[in-house]
Amino acid sequence: MDPAGCAIGVCNPAAVPGYQSTHLSQLERIPLDHGVWRPIRRPLAITGFAVNAYSAEAGEPVIEPHDETSAGAGGHQELYLVASGAATFTVAGEAMEAPAGALVAIEPGVMREAVATADGTTIVVIGGRPDCALPPSPFEFWYAALPAERAGDLERAHEIVAEGLEQWPEHGTIHYVLGSLCARMGRRDEALRHLRIAFTEDPRTREWAADDDDLDAVRDALPDDLAG
Repeated sequence: MDPAGCAIGVCNPAAVPGYQSTHLSQLERIPLDHGVWRPIRRPLAITGFAVNAYSAEAGEPVIEPHDETSAGAGGHQELYLVASGAATFTVAGEAMEAPAGALVAIEPGVMREAVATADGTTIVVIGGRPDCALPPSPFEFWYAALPAERAGDLERAHEIVAEGLEQWPEHGTIHYVLGSLCARMGRRDEALRHLRIAFTEDPRTREWAADDDDLDAVRDALPDDLAG
């Protein structure tokens, strides 16, 4: 039984329509280069705003440097809640200590990052476009697919990333990831279709493709400068 009184991570013990519950300790842990991503929005089926968490141990990055204007960001106004542990935030070049319970609200366009200063640090991040509702950030779709990809379930990873096309139909990185997955699954024509869109919508993807082993199965059909 978890601390929320449920035998599984997400539950509704009274079977009351319209709500679900879980506990931070029960959230999935997806390791990244900057701490561990703890998805909240997806398992609780939240559609009105973005919310996720990140965890790290003392001395480790917990919030990556970003300003919510990059291709993987949603342009969100973000609220950071230090749910446990402590962290040092650097916001627009200024350092600030954030103990457990601290709330830090940051507008899009302002650079921010955070490093955990205590073991067991978890920061909950709530976001949304100023004066608007969702869509969720594009990165959620390829982050959420990582466990399936790492487990070798490329078909499931593809399904998860493809969900992003409903709200981000021309997003270069989403199409690049889908193209890579299709190439690895032997779906050549589909891979090339996604990659053509990626190269058009986000020129950075051409740089990624130049030395991406995942594309070896279709490299002969790529533009000459990417054929290797």
